[in-house]
Amino acid sequence: MSSALRRPRRRATLCALVVSAGLVLAGCGSDPAVSEAGHDHSSAPASVEGPDDKYAGLDLAEPYRRPTFTLTDSDGGAYDFRAATDGRLTLLFFGYTRCPDVCPTTMADIAVALRGLDAKVAEKVQVVFVTTDPAHDTPAVLAEYLGRFDADLPVRFVGLTGSQKLIDQAQLSAGVPLAEEDGRLHSSLLLLYGADDEAHVAFDAGNTARDIAADLEAVAGAA
Repeated sequence: MSSALRRPRRRATLCALVVSAGLVLAGCGSDPAVSEAGHDHSSAPASVEGPDDKYAGLDLAEPYRRPTFTLTDSDGGAYDFRAATDGRLTLLFFGYTRCPDVCPTTMADIAVALRGLDAKVAEKVQVVFVTTDPAHDTPAVLAEYLGRFDADLPVRFVGLTGSQKLIDQAQLSAGVPLAEEDGRLHSSLLLLYGADDEAHVAFDAGNTARDIAADLEAVAGAA
């Protein structure tokens, strides 16, 4: 088991689903969907394992493909995730703006990590936050929320919303379990996609800003 997975949680995960090594993400109620190529997560969440412990975050035994979905961004326009981020370092997170702990802490950790990177690396990173509470998180609400974290960064964070059906499809496409309780119980997984359009590492509530920064540098250097 990866040492990253053994690391004790450093903060509460009341609004997050637990991620366990070798197990389907909690709350999904079904086995992972795996295609012949081993990457298709479109119908159920994939498992998270870390046999090699290559990264500071969570090593993914099977890399997650960059998902395909289109939602509405904070400007009210259509945002094709795959097309907009293709080949780019991308951090993808599902959460909601009224989350009291994991969501703001994760966004703050990302911002701290980016501020500590060389500017040439930070400029390559796109952060995408997909709401799990579309009834409340309008484009305007998302813009105001993310502006608390990215105001002084070279690349603004992208906030996405849409119908519940489209958001559910986006979560399944990304390989995370569907949020429950009107979006308040959601995955804590932060996925990092590289230039190869695959995520070989992810982060959860047990990881730090330093972990995120270290792995951003590692993935950027591997491009």
